[in-house]
Amino acid sequence: MIKLDILSDPICPWCYIGKAHLFKTLARRPDHPFALEWHPYQLNFDMPKGGMDRRAYLEAKFGGREGAARAYAPVLEAAEAAGLSIDFAAIERVPNTLDAHRLIHWAGLENKQTPVVQALFEAYFEQGRDIGDTAVLTGIGAGCGLDADMTARLFASDADREDIRTRDTHARERGVTGVPTFVIGEQHVVPGAQPPELWAQVIDELLAASGGEGR
Repeated sequence: MIKLDILSDPICPWCYIGKAHLFKTLARRPDHPFALEWHPYQLNFDMPKGGMDRRAYLEAKFGGREGAARAYAPVLEAAEAAGLSIDFAAIERVPNTLDAHRLIHWAGLENKQTPVVQALFEAYFEQGRDIGDTAVLTGIGAGCGLDADMTARLFASDADREDIRTRDTHARERGVTGVPTFVIGEQHVVPGAQPPELWAQVIDELLAASGGEGR
């Protein structure tokens, strides 16, 4: 198996799109060599702990809803092409995602990272839920098979909070400036929401290099 490290943030629409592209290829290529691991990267590293009102966020980042609409138009087009349904209008708050990354980390300890990542994307982009709320996060984890009582106790503590911040900072120090970012075999960096065709080509090349058969 070849490690595929994925740096991502649950409020990053291109991360959601990039995941959809990757998994479309993985579903078609069950012979793929990848062992996936998700890693933290906060788009808004300095977001207040309680998040902020989405309207205020849009004003600060895009100069208002019209600017946001222009910025998000290609996102919605790419999401539709990927078979995703993103409802930006349903999102009332932009959260601090530190706790969401803590949940993803804990899910990894039980081999449930990808289901939790997918559930976080759906909760935020399709249902407009506040994934900065630990009660919401605990419910999402429980829906993916994590023990709700244990997760709630972990959220009530500082468990892994500094570890997540350190890993995020480490990624920035190594030159990561945006997500999604994919690292293949700890050597090759693939930035952005790459199309399924690129992932198919990567799998072919990896299998050929290891003596397997590509397509």
